[in-house]
Order: sequence, then C-alpha cells, then structure tokens
Amino acid sequence: MINRIKGLLYYLVNFAFYKYLDWKAVVFFSVRVQGKKYIVIGKNSIVQRLGWLLALKIDEHDPAIVIEEGCAIGDFCHIAAVRSIHIEKNVLMANHVYIADNVHEFENTGVPVIHQKVKFKMPVRIGSGAWIGENVCIIGASVGRNSVVGANAVVTKDIPDYCVAVGSPARIIKKYDPEKREWLIFK
Repeated sequence: MINRIKGLLYYLVNFAFYKYLDWKAVVFFSVRVQGKKYIVIGKNSIVQRLGWLLALKIDEHDPAIVIEEGCAIGDFCHIAAVRSIHIEKNVLMANHVYIADNVHEFENTGVPVIHQKVKFKMPVRIGSGAWIGENVCIIGASVGRNSVVGANAVVTKDIPDYCVAVGSPARIIKKYDPEKREWLIFK
C-alpha cells in the first residue's frame, strides 16, 4: 500500500515532464532520470531502486527510451540512449543490467576517454517476453522475443527470437524450433 502511494505521488509530481508516463507505472524515487521528455514508460511497468535512465541528445537526432507495458526493470539498472532503446512488453530485467546504444570514443590517445565524445553505435531493441539476467551488458545490439540472456553476459551482436545466450561475448547455446517444438542445443 505504501509503495502504491509513493508511486502515485511520483506520477503526480513527474508525469508532465516525461514524453509519456502511464499512471500505473512505478518509478522508484531513487531512480535517476535524465531527459524525461524523451522517455516513455508504459502501464504496469516498474523501474526499481537506484537505477539510471539517461536519454542524452548529442546531435540533431532526438534520443528515445521506450519501456512498454508490463516490464520489470531491476535495481541498479542503467539504460543510456542517444538515439533509440526500445524495450517491448513484458520484459524481465534482473539487477545491475547496463543497456546502451552508444559508446565513448577512445581513439585519441592524447585525450582522456572521459573528455572524448559519446557516439551512437546501433539502436537497441529488447523483444517482448525476453529475460535479461543479472549483470548483463547490452551495447548496440538487440535481443529477440522470448530470448534469455544469462547472467554476466556481454551482448554486442543481435540475438534472434527464442534463443538462450550466455558468456562474454554472448553466444547462443540454445534455440527453440517452433516447427519441431523443441529446443536445439548448440555446442
């Protein structure tokens, strides 16, 4: 009951600043949000404690973070978009997940990385029903519908629908075949 009241209070204070914030969405007060006018959070989605949503405009393109309905974003998750991150319906995201459509430039060895520009890499899409495990990093890559990314994976290439991927870099170890109605194991 207390969390519902806190959620409603957050909504009343913040809804006008977001591109769209559904009144049934929950964003914990401890979540750091920058670029609210570029962020959409759908019905029954929750962004848990101490996360960071960053929609950063670095050029003429507007950034966008879209979190569709029914998503659960765990504690300490960091989502950073300079162009496009789209999280489809009913995605489950564990704690400490990092998702970005961008990277820091580092080519100029005479300049500290912190003083170099951020550049767009690739748009990110997390397909509906996907499960992203603890400590996963997704950088400029997409994850297909109903796919699972195991804990501590680093995803830099797209993962198709109905796959299980693990490791650093992430590799597919299982894929569901809808015709055979079975999981195929990759070695």
